[in-house]
Amino acid sequence: MRELNELKSNPPEGIRVVTNEEDMLDVTGIIEGPEGTPYAGGYFRVRFKFTEEFPAAPPKCWFATKIFHPNVSSAGEICVNTLKKDWKSTYGIGHILVTVKCLLIYPNPESALDEEAGKLLLEDYENYFSRAKLITSVHATPRTRPPEFQASPPLDTQESDSTAPSTSTGPLPGDPIPLSVPSTSAPHKSISPAPHSQPLQSSATNTLPSLLLPTSTTTKERVTPSPLSTTDSNAAAPTSVTASKAIKRSAAAGGLGVEKRKKALKRL
Repeated sequence: MRELNELKSNPPEGIRVVTNEEDMLDVTGIIEGPEGTPYAGGYFRVRFKFTEEFPAAPPKCWFATKIFHPNVSSAGEICVNTLKKDWKSTYGIGHILVTVKCLLIYPNPESALDEEAGKLLLEDYENYFSRAKLITSVHATPRTRPPEFQASPPLDTQESDSTAPSTSTGPLPGDPIPLSVPSTSAPHKSISPAPHSQPLQSSATNTLPSLLLPTSTTTKERVTPSPLSTTDSNAAAPTSVTASKAIKRSAAAGGLGVEKRKKALKRL
């Protein structure tokens, strides 16, 4: 049971194990056909039968999926030394499945259970390859991969993706430009146009509304006097000084006439 749990949690590459909850001795291994072989794309089920002598004696093992292979008989019996004289009590289910997968990559035609497959492998490899590939496509290639080989992403990864905050700090396409004038101490940043929108003109007066322009520019234009107004103000200055002097003189002349009248009355 410990080995089965380990094979389910950390299976070897291209190998899965299926168990029966009601019978712990009902074990089926699934081997994915190695790439570069006529068994690529196929999924082959290998059945196990454990005797009372296990683990001192190897379990019985056979292909439940039809396969064209020199070391596999038409009944699915497997000819490999690991399941016979080379068996050790330390071997387990995972070791057997890895050995059978290696047998799909390197067949041994010298000890063939299927004489036709062994003869084709030695004399006409291309014919052997096409024959094995045809049987694989017919008997071992499902429409969809077995569920044991369809790995799904961990739940914590999915939650982190859904709850992760957005890292985008810039405005989205279609957002309005904020109506505020940036501080003069901060460096000026150019505003790039949003995708699929009309590009802004390079002129500064067209980039932002006229209300956003600094007020100092407008004030200078309003208070700056024209050359004509400067000349008129300078020319009018002597005229006002002359008028004030004439008023003072008439007032002084008027005062002298009153004194003369008083002296004339005294003389009379």
